[in-house]
Amino acid sequence: MRYLTTDEVVLIHERILSKFGGAGGILDWGLLDSAVNRPRAAFANRELYPDLFSKAAALGHSLILNHPFVDGNKRTAWEAMKRFLGENDIRLKADPAEIVELMLRIEDKSLGVEQVAEWLKQRTAISC
Repeated sequence: MRYLTTDEVVLIHERILSKFGGAGGILDWGLLDSAVNRPRAAFANRELYPDLFSKAAALGHSLILNHPFVDGNKRTAWEAMKRFLGENDIRLKADPAEIVELMLRIEDKSLGVEQVAEWLKQRTAISC
């Protein structure tokens, strides 16, 4: 399994801002690190997010709710989830309107990690 690093997420964020615009800057490195490392979380030798979809969901959920960047948190969260799954041979297929709705529902806390993981599962294809 391949996890993203904090540096990789920062690069994703910088590319998004370069392409689509927005204010640069990191509000809180601790919250950024926390979000990036959440997919690895374990308690009593048991993974809290045992599969790729729940790990990707935990990453995106935390990037949105921790709000570590000045701008572009939702866009970064989407690209980071997509990249994490892609690095692990899973490709997402989703309509842009669905993606926007997902990001907004995470932001308003109407979706938790489990629901996001299920949403991702329903929109994936295994890479060959």
